[in-house]
Amino acid sequence: MGAQGSLARQLLGWQLIIVFALLACVFGYSAVQSDRTFTDTQGRKRLAVAEQVAATAGVRASLADPIRRDALPAFAESARTLSGADSVIIAAPDRIVLTSPDPNQLRTRLPLGASTVLQGRAWVGEISGQLVAHVPVIGDAGQIVGIVAAGTETPGFFEGVANSPSAALTMLGIATVVGVAGSLLLTWRVKRQTLGMEPREITALAEHREALLHGIKEGVLGLDDQHRVTLVNDQARDLLALPADCVGRPVEELGLNERLTDVLTGRAHGVDQIGLRAGRVLALNRMPIARGAVVTLRDRTELAALREELEATSRATDTLRAQAHEFSNRLHTIAGLIELGEYDEVRHYVDLVSEAQTKWHEEVTAHIADSAVAALLIAKASLAAERGVGLRLAPGTRLDDVDDQLSADLVTVVGNLVDNALDALAGRDGDWIEVEIRQDAGAVSVVVRDSGPGVALEIATEVFTHGFTTKAAEHGGQRGLGLALTRQTCLRRGGSVAVHNADGAVFTAVLPTRAEVPR
Repeated sequence: MGAQGSLARQLLGWQLIIVFALLACVFGYSAVQSDRTFTDTQGRKRLAVAEQVAATAGVRASLADPIRRDALPAFAESARTLSGADSVIIAAPDRIVLTSPDPNQLRTRLPLGASTVLQGRAWVGEISGQLVAHVPVIGDAGQIVGIVAAGTETPGFFEGVANSPSAALTMLGIATVVGVAGSLLLTWRVKRQTLGMEPREITALAEHREALLHGIKEGVLGLDDQHRVTLVNDQARDLLALPADCVGRPVEELGLNERLTDVLTGRAHGVDQIGLRAGRVLALNRMPIARGAVVTLRDRTELAALREELEATSRATDTLRAQAHEFSNRLHTIAGLIELGEYDEVRHYVDLVSEAQTKWHEEVTAHIADSAVAALLIAKASLAAERGVGLRLAPGTRLDDVDDQLSADLVTVVGNLVDNALDALAGRDGDWIEVEIRQDAGAVSVVVRDSGPGVALEIATEVFTHGFTTKAAEHGGQRGLGLALTRQTCLRRGGSVAVHNADGAVFTAVLPTRAEVPR
């Protein structure tokens, strides 16, 4: 509706401009034409009156004899009355007025302006708002003995227009042609701007666009070339947790993290860019347009959660497979010893295997009271053993039984950090992973160390933000979500996660025992 109102105001403005332009043309042309007609017609008439008075023998005789000048007013008044002139003035050669309809003008100097009358030539022109004709009075000896001035008041602007209907009609015809041409031009321009659509079609299109924009499940965000928000639908506002007044504000002022800001402004390129916001995993696609860009957003949180569940199932399957493989090898060893008749070795081998398994179980359960975290570490030991990596607990590890939410978050954090370490140590036999879990009054800290090559310095600051796996980062592979979800889990509880190198990679996560309310 705003676009339609703007178009209506634009059309009204153009129409008013055309109307005023036409009126100005009509009155201007009429005034000019009227002034020209008045000057030509009345100028000739006043010149004829002045020439008639100047040629009168009595006027010439009176001007030649100063004693007989009393008769001059009669000649002047008679000529004025008969001609309809506003004034007929007779002046001496020195421009002193001898007779005038205005008594105040007697004995004053006659204004001549640009007149050539003193050079003996008649002249017609405008002086002080009057159209005046000057004619010299020539004596018998050929000298100038006086000046006759016949004048009339020039009409005003509107009076001149009213007195020239033919010019007004002519100009009105011209104005009509101009108006029709202007209307056609305006119609063409509006049609071009509206792609040939009628107002009702524009209204329907705007309503359809609004319904489509706010009805789709994907988030849509429009940006101009200055990275300011121009439009946003309800889904995008919800996914990005944007304020109500976000339209018109730059992306940098919306409180988004660096990753989302890079994608929205175009500094990060690619299809289906992954970003995290308010506990959600978002897939973003940015498409540049003529003067800005359009960004679409999809909520991948459920898909990411499902992926994590599948990966957890896969890890559990791998763990069971590793345990089955290990158990099968032990059965084969026992069977071989029995066939060889080495019964004492069988007993010794069974005791040794049972002791090693029992020792790890007892060590974990002695330090980890939470059953979910303990079961995770016991399962990870078999997976690590199959890959030739040793898994151990750091001295001082202690975790009491915690609430279900913290237990689930610890499983996510410990599981992802151990899996990340196993990926980093892939193909490196004889390496080890050390897990340290400490609990105090306000938080639980998790430290996972490995004997691998560590994390490259160029990715150490962004390994969590962009969702790297250290193995993929080192080989230029696909970025994962394990570490990003670890960071998200920690931040959601008001904690933190960091990485540094110390004879291998050291990941440190801190999870407060009381979780903050998610943003």
